[in-house]
Amino acid sequence: METSSTPTFEAGSDWLATLPPDRVQQLLKLQKAAQKINSILDLDQLIDKIVNDIACSFGCINISVYLHEPENRELVLAGVRSCPTHEKGHRLKVGKEGLVGYVAATGQMRYAPDVSVDPYYISCGNDIRSEVAVPLHVDGKLIGVFTASHEELDGFDTDQLWLLQGLSNHIAVAVQNALRFKEERSERERMSREALEARSIQQALLPKSSPLIPGFAVSGVSIPAGAIGGDWYDFIDLGQGRWGLVLADVSGKGTAAALLMSATRAMLRSLAENACTPSEVLTKLNKLLVEDFPSGRFVTMVYAVLDSHHGTLTYANAGHLPPLLVDATGARFLETELGLPLGIRHGSFSEKTIPLGEKVRVALYSDGITEATNQHDEEYGPARLAAHLLSGGSCPEMLVDDVRCFANGAGLHDDATVIMLRRQ
Repeated sequence: METSSTPTFEAGSDWLATLPPDRVQQLLKLQKAAQKINSILDLDQLIDKIVNDIACSFGCINISVYLHEPENRELVLAGVRSCPTHEKGHRLKVGKEGLVGYVAATGQMRYAPDVSVDPYYISCGNDIRSEVAVPLHVDGKLIGVFTASHEELDGFDTDQLWLLQGLSNHIAVAVQNALRFKEERSERERMSREALEARSIQQALLPKSSPLIPGFAVSGVSIPAGAIGGDWYDFIDLGQGRWGLVLADVSGKGTAAALLMSATRAMLRSLAENACTPSEVLTKLNKLLVEDFPSGRFVTMVYAVLDSHHGTLTYANAGHLPPLLVDATGARFLETELGLPLGIRHGSFSEKTIPLGEKVRVALYSDGITEATNQHDEEYGPARLAAHLLSGGSCPEMLVDDVRCFANGAGLHDDATVIMLRRQ
């Protein structure tokens, strides 16, 4: 925030000792008003405080604050007290209209001790006899113009004019801070709205329901750490009892990751529906992403094809965490030989086919699961993941709940996505 360089007034100073007691009280009252306005960040509240407190302190009949709109070369009335002719929103051209326009153009205070003979004055009521307009500058930038009017001829003496100039420095800084705060708040609100819209769109791209596959149960869940996530999962009907299962994690977070996720999803679906094997799908997808992805961006992915008629799962892995299989013999992670993350460089991907026996369970998961930490900075890890599935945890929601219980207040700091496949 900006700060004003205007000197403050202390009751014990030698300068104040030379002034009449009523003027000392007036100065101290204005200092208090300056302190109050410098603490207000809401623009409307600040303007209201300025036009009312200063009017009371000086006995003015009219106080106005105009704000500068440089793109229009206009000044807009943001706050006014006791002006029967001008309302908030009234506009004046810089350099062309009124004392306000003149002061904005010259950058100098102008005092009209008798408004009836001032060539720049625009009437704001018959009771006004004198008026002063002071430019509001911060670091040489015009913020607006402050005006004060009096019902008496030459209603402001030299000390009052000096004091108004000094106070205007405080007003300029306070208004500048409030304007910046308003802009920042508007930007945050805009970004929040955009993030909510992006999250809504992203959630709409996830499967609406679990597929109905005779003899198998498949389900998934994705919990973004922020408003927008870089994880996603999908179920793709390939026909003839075959289903593509995909779980991926785009590098980075936020809107950029969501955009890359959406593009990758569309490419993958197009390739998968051409009945390619998992390794072929990842090879072709990687070629497209190497050509299209920005430098430094990549995707890790597990793509598997479930053949429900033959009871097999064929999978390929592009730099992602290995799926976990649990059966009667215990738990093991399903590794592959070849598979760099997608979008880094051209390469090939190996695949494996495994039989799915009775009551077998397979979990595909993102690093938001295994790398979740508790308050002691311990990771949930693959061992706890295996233990959870061996204990009978058979749905994604139960796994995510277990991870959250482990974090115990530390929260999920990365997107958490899970697909569970179970043979019934």
